[in-house]
Amino acid sequence: MESQTERLYGDTTQLQADIEHISRLAAQLLPCYADISAEHTLENPHDNARLQMLIGILHELHPADVAAVLENLPQKERVLVWKLAIPEEDGEVLLEVSDAVRESLIETMNRDELLAAVEDMDAGELAELADDLPEQVVEEVLQDWDEEERAQVETVRSYKDGQVGAVMDFEIVSIRADVSCEVVLRYLRRFETLPDHTDKIFVVDEDDVLQGVLPIRKLLVADPDELVENVMTRDVVKFRPEDDVEDAAQAFERYDLISAPVIDADKKLIARLTVDEMLDVIREESEADMLNMAGLKEEEDLFAPVWDSVKNRWVWLAVNLVTAFIASRVIGAFEQSIAQIVALAALMPIVAGIGGNSGNQTITMIVRAMANAQISTTQAMRLLKKELGVALVNGVIWGGVMGAVSYWMYHSAGIGWVMVAAMTLNLLLAAVLGVLIPVVMEKIGRDPALGSSVLITAVTDSGGFLIFLGLATMFLL
Repeated sequence: MESQTERLYGDTTQLQADIEHISRLAAQLLPCYADISAEHTLENPHDNARLQMLIGILHELHPADVAAVLENLPQKERVLVWKLAIPEEDGEVLLEVSDAVRESLIETMNRDELLAAVEDMDAGELAELADDLPEQVVEEVLQDWDEEERAQVETVRSYKDGQVGAVMDFEIVSIRADVSCEVVLRYLRRFETLPDHTDKIFVVDEDDVLQGVLPIRKLLVADPDELVENVMTRDVVKFRPEDDVEDAAQAFERYDLISAPVIDADKKLIARLTVDEMLDVIREESEADMLNMAGLKEEEDLFAPVWDSVKNRWVWLAVNLVTAFIASRVIGAFEQSIAQIVALAALMPIVAGIGGNSGNQTITMIVRAMANAQISTTQAMRLLKKELGVALVNGVIWGGVMGAVSYWMYHSAGIGWVMVAAMTLNLLLAAVLGVLIPVVMEKIGRDPALGSSVLITAVTDSGGFLIFLGLATMFLL
């Protein structure tokens, strides 16, 4: 599906300005939402002028920008804007928005609106939306499709999220190796338009077994009489439907791919991957890592109901509560020491805080390396040695600074030396855990980023209190 657009944004500043303008207009029109006619007009001239301005802006936006607008609007304004957007582009917008926002939009649509939104989609697009749509809508759409298209949808739906098969595209152009480049060019001219992201043509034999690819750039400059087999590239990056889609995305980034073939167990060409899907995979994985590190269960609609957000966040808040209680008990065990040296109460948050910050730096680097497949168990041990070295140097430098400051503030050399030792030891602890937590999480089959920030902060807090107060009790009392 393709739409005519007038507003395309090279920088997000202007897009954000338009989003704020749309938000203000939508908020002003909310009181008269029920009075908007089927023709999208209002009796009040001032309100109608705002309405027509809002419609005019929306109808100039690309579906991806409409999606961005909807993501940034509270629930009531979102519903109003969604009803005023171009109905023919509803399907494209649903594909662009996040899962959480998509669910909220689909809830506002009736059966006829849903059918109109998805009827022109291809197999891959319908399969992407199918789990969020009412089953009867999917079945009704499939009834009008031919057997091959229905099979494609079922094929895509049969693969799990995270597999290549779940995002593969069946729009492919294939040729035989024993034809001339001139024949290929004549064949291509028969198409009204080539599939999006067609940078190469797939070369197959009579059994559809992949032989290689013919890049468009080579075809355009080749001798028209030259056979395809003499021009094509035989070394091809190819994928299987069962492959991990994150690995495929990394291959696209590594080899600067625009499209790549997907083959079955018999090496027959069945579909392709395209760069737009791989970019989505990379973005979604990056967002998922950020959410997991903060302990969020899933992507959250910014304007979701309070209870939905509570359910998304409670698990790791509960974990954090337990760890905070443990930290408080560590402090409680040294009440007498703190009572005798009040300065300890003022200084111990510094030790815990710098340990948590250092641990988060380490764990972020390790998780990123794992996401990019840059780290193995052997390399993890080498990285652990390196991080211990970094922690030791930082501990000596910044521990020395805080030791000097502590001595200046409290006129006690003992407190100064305890600060140096405690900060160094807590930074070493943070380095060890910053490497080990994601490595262990991966070993047990969990996402290395899952709650890692919460865990490292909890351990460095408790560990920092224990180390600092323990040293103070041993050497100052």
